[in-house]
Amino acid sequence: MSTYSAPLKDMQFAIKELAGLSEVSALPGCEEVNAELVDAVLGEAAKFAQEVLDPLNREGDKQGSKLADGRVTTPKGFKEAYWQFTEAGWNGLSGQPEYGGQGLPHVVAMPVQEMWNSANMSFCLAPMLTSGVLEALKTHGTAEQQRLYLQKLTSGEWTGTMNLTEPQAGSDLSAVRTRAVREGDHYRIQGTKIFITWGEHDMAGNIVHLVLARTPDAPEGVKGISLFIVPKFLLKPDGSPGERNEVKCVSIEHKLGIHASPTCVLAYGDHKGAVGYLVGEENHGLEYMFTMMNHARLGVGMEGVALAERAYQHALEYAKTRVQGREIGQRSGDRVTIIHHPDVRRMLMTMRAQTEAMRALAYFAAATLDKARHHPDPAEQRRSQALIDLLTPIVKGWCTEQAVEIASTGIQVHGGMGFVEETGAAQYLRDARITTIYEGTTGIQASDLTGRKVGLEKGGTAFAVIEEMRKIDAQLAARGEMLVSLRDNLKEAVDGLDSATRWIVDTYAKDAKAVAGVSVPYLKLFGTVAGGWMMARAALIAQEKLKQPDADRDFLEGKLVTARFYAEHELPKAVPLAREVVRGADSVLALDPGRF
Repeated sequence: MSTYSAPLKDMQFAIKELAGLSEVSALPGCEEVNAELVDAVLGEAAKFAQEVLDPLNREGDKQGSKLADGRVTTPKGFKEAYWQFTEAGWNGLSGQPEYGGQGLPHVVAMPVQEMWNSANMSFCLAPMLTSGVLEALKTHGTAEQQRLYLQKLTSGEWTGTMNLTEPQAGSDLSAVRTRAVREGDHYRIQGTKIFITWGEHDMAGNIVHLVLARTPDAPEGVKGISLFIVPKFLLKPDGSPGERNEVKCVSIEHKLGIHASPTCVLAYGDHKGAVGYLVGEENHGLEYMFTMMNHARLGVGMEGVALAERAYQHALEYAKTRVQGREIGQRSGDRVTIIHHPDVRRMLMTMRAQTEAMRALAYFAAATLDKARHHPDPAEQRRSQALIDLLTPIVKGWCTEQAVEIASTGIQVHGGMGFVEETGAAQYLRDARITTIYEGTTGIQASDLTGRKVGLEKGGTAFAVIEEMRKIDAQLAARGEMLVSLRDNLKEAVDGLDSATRWIVDTYAKDAKAVAGVSVPYLKLFGTVAGGWMMARAALIAQEKLKQPDADRDFLEGKLVTARFYAEHELPKAVPLAREVVRGADSVLALDPGRF
């Protein structure tokens, strides 16, 4: 069984060279975030991931969380690890300093999240959701709500959840039936919520649920949804937890993966109803919840990167130690480890190249989010916000879809042993499978991308990104034969993305259903090409750094080889994807539903 080792060199390269750490460091409030600080934070986070979280991952998967008498008990060691996590200040890494956070930018916090999720995704879902609750209350909560909740959530003394889904209302939140009736300065909440990650557990002193519900006179549809704070324990006048609120866990789901993370069915109000406090105004709940969901979508995209890295490391370790067969063309001599076999090397290179491209794009998105939040120029803020709006569904959808593929390839590297639970390879596929569903399925992300982010905007931001991709062509051309393959394949892929984007823009206003039919191929196309753009930038930087006398030649030459592999094996997939977008919509809808 392999152990996790944080890929610090690759992370540092992606942060400093591709995400643009120096640009983030120049933003107001980020001046102290230099390369030395980043290295120190990543180093300590790596130790925590490797020494505390990773050892709990396998046993946590085997044990799972347990429910008895409405109480959930987490696997052995999880509670102690969470105390270590909060006492070390990790929960408040990107939190606001006025509430006890360290105020580090997202371009630093996201790589740290990658390490923790690689080491133990089930554990990390709790602080990830808490950060989303923080974001929602920081943006939409009253001053009193912020005073009562933000410090405890920032420290991790309390955790947070989002409560959207109900048995009859999955992604269609217009069907939400949970009721909220005003009673003085609060509301009484009654209803049932399902799929509530970390909705009940034994690790923290309180759980702060953000709950979507309807008031009696609310309009129909999503316009009638309001958002409420419903704490597990009601607060005393001094802000400490008091009596138990009328919310309880009635069951936990038996899932394909993330077994250590309790996914709960929560019942609100067996008697009078749970006490809840309105966030913002009535009937604006979905708008407020999207603040939390968009934050979480980037986090889930990073989970995809993390699981891809972990699956790759596991497969690589196995390939280096599993002895089987002789090298091709050799009829005698010693048997070799399977990493000597060409197809195994192809699989490992595919996993490696895909993961590096995903990581680079996710970190680039994190830096863009920092610019949208902190840039002093309002015009640059708006441009960055438009870009992060475009990138969010791509990072979430593409990185998670890739993670499933990469984890599946990891099982294939193991051969028959990969299908056996004892080797551990299967867990990464099981865990990764939820990431394409969390916070909106890939189809929902793709619909958001092609609709709000491309169709309604008439491709403004998308074409601006494509123009940036084209600018790199001259740089690749100037480097001669070494990067010719990368240049040719990237150009062809960008041309395909451009033609597909133009089709989306031209078609959306007159036939939105046709666009929806090919929206997922378009999302995968955009991710594939954007990943190639990042890999081309990495190759240019690596080639330049190789000229330095103290260059880390193994690392930098590895970057060049991996970029070339991505260009020759991943970027060619863009051409058929573009053709699928432009020519494939009619056949999606050609067969009447009654004839399936």
